[in-house]
Amino acid sequence: MSSSVYENYEAVIGLEVHAQLLTESKAFASVSTEFGGSPNTQVTPLCLGHPGTLPVLNENLVRYIIKMGLATNCDIARKSIFARKNYFYPDLPKGYQISQYETPICKDGHISITADGYDKEIGITRIHMEEDAGKSIHDQDPFNTLIDLNRAGVPLIEIVSEPDIRTAKEAYEYLKRIKQIVQYLEICDGNMEEGSLRCDANVSVRPKGQEEFGTRTELKNMNSFRNVERAIEFEIERQIDLIESGGEVVQQTLLWDANKMETRMMRTKEEAHDYRYFPEPDIPPVVVTDEMLDDIKSELPEMPDVRKQRFIDEFDMSKDDAQTLTEDRYLADYYEEVLRHAGNPKAVSNLVLTEVLRTLNDRSIDIQEFPIGEERLAGLVQLREDDKINSSAMTEIYDAMLNEDKSAEALAKEMNLVQVSDTGFLEPIVDDVIEEHPDEVERYRDGKKGLIGFFIGQVMQRSQGKANPQMVREMITERLEA
Repeated sequence: MSSSVYENYEAVIGLEVHAQLLTESKAFASVSTEFGGSPNTQVTPLCLGHPGTLPVLNENLVRYIIKMGLATNCDIARKSIFARKNYFYPDLPKGYQISQYETPICKDGHISITADGYDKEIGITRIHMEEDAGKSIHDQDPFNTLIDLNRAGVPLIEIVSEPDIRTAKEAYEYLKRIKQIVQYLEICDGNMEEGSLRCDANVSVRPKGQEEFGTRTELKNMNSFRNVERAIEFEIERQIDLIESGGEVVQQTLLWDANKMETRMMRTKEEAHDYRYFPEPDIPPVVVTDEMLDDIKSELPEMPDVRKQRFIDEFDMSKDDAQTLTEDRYLADYYEEVLRHAGNPKAVSNLVLTEVLRTLNDRSIDIQEFPIGEERLAGLVQLREDDKINSSAMTEIYDAMLNEDKSAEALAKEMNLVQVSDTGFLEPIVDDVIEEHPDEVERYRDGKKGLIGFFIGQVMQRSQGKANPQMVREMITERLEA
C-alpha cells in the first residue's frame, strides 16, 4: 500500500505501564521480593491465598507511588482506598488482586517528551497501587504449566496514560521517560527483560480530522522498548490495511511475536471484562497528611530535566552532551563524582562520553558494573591535565585500567608512558637535534615553519616518546627564532 494512504490516518495510542517497586518486602506480606529465588520459596500463607490471612500494607508502597505522582505532576489524593479486582487465573491463588479502582492515589498528571525533534506533553490519567500476580511457566514441561508464586504480592504501580500518543516513536520516548523517572526516584530498576517494567499498549486508528476513536486492540508481550515501538508500528499498519481492504478492526488482545515481527491473537474482547470491583474490607483507607507529603517532597532527587539544565549552565556543556549524561541517573552521578576529584568538566565529560560509553556498549553493562571507580578515572584525567601523559597514552592507560585494579599513575609508570617535563633532561637532546640538522635549521629560518614538526619528531624519537611535546615545541621554537 502506498505511503500516501497511511498519511490519511492518525493513530491513537495509550500505554499502561506496570513498574515493580524496589521494596524489600511484598505489598501486603513481610516476605522478600528479591529477584531470582528458587520457585515458590518467597511465599507466605497470604501469597498462597489461604483463608483467614490478613494483608498489612507496606508503607514504602505508598511513599514510592507518591514520589512517582509528584514527579509526574499528578494530584495526590489525601484519602484513597484499595479494591478487590476479581478474576480467575492459575497464578492468582486468591482469585482476586488487591488494586485500586475509583479512588487512585495519583491522577491528572503529565510528562514531557521529545520525539523526532518536537516536544510534546503526554497526559497521565492515573497511577494506582496494586499487587503482582505469580508467574506461569509454559516452556519447562511438555504437558503442564508450572506456577511460581514468588512474584505474587510484589508491589506494583500502574501508570495509565491519556490517549495522547500518536506515533510509535512517541510511545518509545514516553516509555523511556517513565523508566528514567523511576530510576531517578530509585523506586524501580526499569528492567523490562526481568519484568520489573512492563507495558501494554492500546492502539486504534482513525481518519485524520475525525474526533471519534476507532476500535482499539491491546498489545501485550513486549519485553523491550524497541519491541514496543515495532509492535505499535506493525499494528498501526495492520489496522489501516484492514480498513482499506474493506474489513473491520475487532477489539481483541494481541501478543507480539518478536521473532516473526508480527502480532497474533490472544483473545477477542467484545466487551470490557467485569472484574466485579468492590472495596477491600481488610485494608483501611490510605490517608496522606500534610506532614507526610512534605516529608516525601523533601526526599525527591534532582529530576533529569533540572539536572540537564544545571549541567548546561554550570559546566558550559552542550545540550546534547547534557542530555546523554543525564539520561541515566547513575551515569550522571558517576560523572559528577569523577568531576569532584578531577576538576575539569570538559575533560571529564569527553572521557565519559567517548571511552566510558564505548565500554558500556561493547560489554552490554550498566555504569554500576563499570570496573573503573570514580577516583581512579579522575586520576587518569588529572594525569592528562597535568601534561604527564599524552592523548594516545591516555587511551592505552584507560584500556589497561579496565583489566587491572591499579591507579592511572602506577600504570603510566609501569607502561613507561609518563612524559618528561624536566628541562635538564630535554635541553641536551634538543640542542643535539638542532646542531645535527643545520640545513633544516636554515630552511626553517627562511620561512619553512612546518619543519617544527620534524624537530619535535626527532626529539620524541630520541627520548623514546617520553618528552612532553608542548615543552619540546616551546624549547625548539625559542632556539630557532633566537
